[in-house]
Amino acid sequence: MEQFLEMLNNEYVILGVIIVNIILLILFIGNSIKLKSINKKYTTFLKKLGNGENIEEDIKVYINKVEKVENTNKEIIEYCENLEKELSKSIKKIGIVRYNAFKDTGSDLSFALALLNDDNNGVVLNGIYSREMSNIYAKPIVNGQSKYTISDREQEAINKAIASSEYKISDK
Repeated sequence: MEQFLEMLNNEYVILGVIIVNIILLILFIGNSIKLKSINKKYTTFLKKLGNGENIEEDIKVYINKVEKVENTNKEIIEYCENLEKELSKSIKKIGIVRYNAFKDTGSDLSFALALLNDDNNGVVLNGIYSREMSNIYAKPIVNGQSKYTISDREQEAINKAIASSEYKISDK
């Protein structure tokens, strides 16, 4: 350890350290000057690209706008997904069968109408028309079935609704 301290106290070692520090200081000053020159050229270049204005600021503003658009798009996509979930609960499938309930009434004025959603849940309406009166009966439908007795016409309307993927109304 003492030898190391004696070596550090040597004039040549101290002189060498001073010379190395001076060289490093000169290199630092040279690099600072080069960096300042490059920075000035960069700023001039950006102003030329931006038609006299600093394009770097324009790019920052543009990036902020893009980020806002991306956030808005995420909100729109989320809204559409929620809307699609809600829409699956709405009535989309319709099946109708018109028929003549009584021989003495003439035209097919009676009907069975099935209104279902994507899960085949909904209602079937049966409107029976006669000359003296007209009645409408409603029966709930769950998964294409009803816990109530279903007539052949009502079942036909349910089957048409299940088979349809669009709003289709057809006569028999």
